[in-house]
Amino acid sequence: MSACDSGALTPVDQAIATLLECAPAPPPVEQVALAQALGRVLAEDIVAPADVPAWDNSAMDGYALRAADLPLAGGWLPLAARIAAGEAAEDPLPAGHAVRIFTGAPLPPGADTVVAQENCEAEGNRVRLPAIRHGEHVRHRGEELIAGVVVLGAGKRLRPPELGLLASLGCAQVPVYRPLRVGLLSSGDELREPGEPLAPGQIYNANRYSVGAILTRLGCSVRDFGIVEDTLAATREALRRAAGDCDVLISSGGVSVGEEDHIKQAVRDLGSLQLWRLAIQPGKPMAFGEVAGTPWLGLPGNPAAALVTALAVARPFLLRAQGLAAVLPPALELPAGFDWPAPRTRRQYLRARLEADAVGKLCVVPHPRQGSAMLTAAAWSDGLAVIEAGRQLVRGEGVTFLPYELLLQ
Repeated sequence: MSACDSGALTPVDQAIATLLECAPAPPPVEQVALAQALGRVLAEDIVAPADVPAWDNSAMDGYALRAADLPLAGGWLPLAARIAAGEAAEDPLPAGHAVRIFTGAPLPPGADTVVAQENCEAEGNRVRLPAIRHGEHVRHRGEELIAGVVVLGAGKRLRPPELGLLASLGCAQVPVYRPLRVGLLSSGDELREPGEPLAPGQIYNANRYSVGAILTRLGCSVRDFGIVEDTLAATREALRRAAGDCDVLISSGGVSVGEEDHIKQAVRDLGSLQLWRLAIQPGKPMAFGEVAGTPWLGLPGNPAAALVTALAVARPFLLRAQGLAAVLPPALELPAGFDWPAPRTRRQYLRARLEADAVGKLCVVPHPRQGSAMLTAAAWSDGLAVIEAGRQLVRGEGVTFLPYELLLQ
C-alpha cells in the first residue's frame, strides 16, 4: 500500500514542502515593455547602471552655500547664480557667495549645504541666512544606490513601486517570466453553469469562478477546460489533453472516495499520484501528482474547501512555479475574539474577519457557520484564522490570521 492509500493524513506544512520540492522550473523568459510589466515576475537581477542620485543635489527649494562662508549666527551673503532642476551646475561656487537653488537641482562645485527658502530673507542680489548645520538638505551622490549593486532580485513580483524604481533607472524593458499556463478542470456530472436551469440534484459550478479568479489574481494565465464528465475514460482524455497544453493542471472535485470520483485513478493511469489527504479542515481530500510530466493539483469539490486549499496549499506551489522567490504569506498574530475549547485533529482554516472589541481593539472573529460547502462565510470574511491541530484557544490569546489580500498576491 502506498502512502497515498494509507489512512495517515499528511500535515499541511509537510504537504507544502513536498509541493515546493516538486515545483517545475519557471516558464521561459521574455522581454516586455516596462508599461506592460505590472504583476509580472522578474527573471533576472536588475543592477544599478549608475549612482543614484548621480550628483549632489538639493532636497528643497532654497539657497546653496559653503557652510564655512557663513558666520555661526548667520548673516548676509551675495547671490552668485540661480540653478533650477534640469540645469547643469558646472561653475564653482565663488567664495563667500550663495546660489538660489530648487529641489533636485545639482549643487555647484564647492557648495555643501542648502537652507530652505522659508528660513531666509532675500533682498535684491543678496540673501540673509540663519544659523545652519553643515550638510543639511543635501542629497548626496550615491546616497540611494551605488552603481553595480543589485536593485531588484530575480523572483520579485513587479508592483507599482518597482515599476517606478525601474523607470528611475532608465529601464525601458525588463526580463520577466512568461505567465504560468494553468489548466482548470471541473469534475462532476451534477455541475451546471450559472444561467442554466437546474434539474433536481444539480448545482452551479462555483469552483470554476472562485478558483479561476484566484489563479488570475496570482498572475497565472488560466486555460479553462470546462466540466469533465464523471467517467474514467472522459476524465483520462480531459487530463491528457490539458497536460499537453499547460504548465500546471488544477482540478476541483473527483478526489474523494466515491464511486464516481475518477480523477485519482486517471492521474495514476497517466502519471503518478504523490500526495492525497491532508490534515486540514476544510479540504482533507486534496491531492497532488503529475499527468504525463505536467504537475497536477486536485482540489476538493466542496466550494469552501476548494477555496481554502487553493489559497493555503496550492498558492505557494503556483508562485514557485512562476519563479517567485518568496512564496509563503506573512502571517499576522492578532487577538482571538472567540474561544476554541475543543482541540481538533486537523489544522483549522476558519473563515474570519477583523472586528473591533468593546475597547476598540481589532480581534479575529470567525463566521458562525464553517461548513466546507458554504461560501457565504468566505464572502463575509476578510481572511483565514489558522488554529493548529490539538490547540485550545481562549478569547484574547493570539491567533494566526491570513488576510485574503496577502493570499491573493
